[in-house]
Amino acid sequence: MTNRLPRRRIDGVLLFHKPAGISSNGALQQVKRLFSAERAGHTGTLDPMASGLLPICFGEATKFAAELLDSEKRYRARVRLGERTDTGDAEGTVIERRQARVSRAQVIEALTRFRGDIEQVPPMYSAIKHQGRPLYDYARKGKEIERKPRLVRISAIELCGFEAGEALVELTCSKGTYVRVLAEDLGEALGCGAHLSGLVRTGVGQLRLEQAHTFEELAESDAGERCAWLLPVDSLLGNRPAITLADPLALRFTHGQVIQCGTAQAGRVRVYGPGEMFLGVATVETPGIVRPQRLMRQD
Repeated sequence: MTNRLPRRRIDGVLLFHKPAGISSNGALQQVKRLFSAERAGHTGTLDPMASGLLPICFGEATKFAAELLDSEKRYRARVRLGERTDTGDAEGTVIERRQARVSRAQVIEALTRFRGDIEQVPPMYSAIKHQGRPLYDYARKGKEIERKPRLVRISAIELCGFEAGEALVELTCSKGTYVRVLAEDLGEALGCGAHLSGLVRTGVGQLRLEQAHTFEELAESDAGERCAWLLPVDSLLGNRPAITLADPLALRFTHGQVIQCGTAQAGRVRVYGPGEMFLGVATVETPGIVRPQRLMRQD
């Protein structure tokens, strides 16, 4: 019988640099074991072929993971021109080859068409459900299911490299954007077809890949060092305005009571108590009514 290390309560956020070749859940489970954590979750799946920033939430941070799921994402995408695959990325089988006689200027011009609000048809190789089953189940059996276009937003997209039939593109996009669909659509706009040959997530909300730690760093460190790398729970909410409550309002808030705070602006906010202690997230309604949404455990 194998002796298992006891799980412990850890609260915080690890910025993890997921390598290519492993699923997001597989990476999560390995990191969770290294920390011997009771509870952990990630904040947005990266495909196995993709690498980059995967924020991992421990303990109380899992309550607030959805706040980051809705944030903009930043990617560095490598697009292979002249080849289409059945999955839209490098993991699929090549189904068509065309001459990719396009210039750098033509790629730059084509990219401008994708800035702003655009419609995307979700790929068949995706986890979107149809009649209770993910679309990739149908795709693997050669079945095509009609999908409705979805509105996504590309707030920034730039060409940062172009050589040997590959374009290196950096973009910032909304939740729900499929970068491999963007790669395919770029190929069609250029008249040569394309697929996504590589993908790195470089940012989620205000969090950046440069701050992230690798498996190797985690494995070579001790428990104290690993915990020192954890960001506080409220790092997930950096784009939300903050309000601070004095006692006794702070105490009432932690008990889930609706309170009145005349200086608070309407919208979703981070809430702090005395000593800048993070208490949770609330919705402020006019005129200054603070309604608790998610609360930190108080013990």
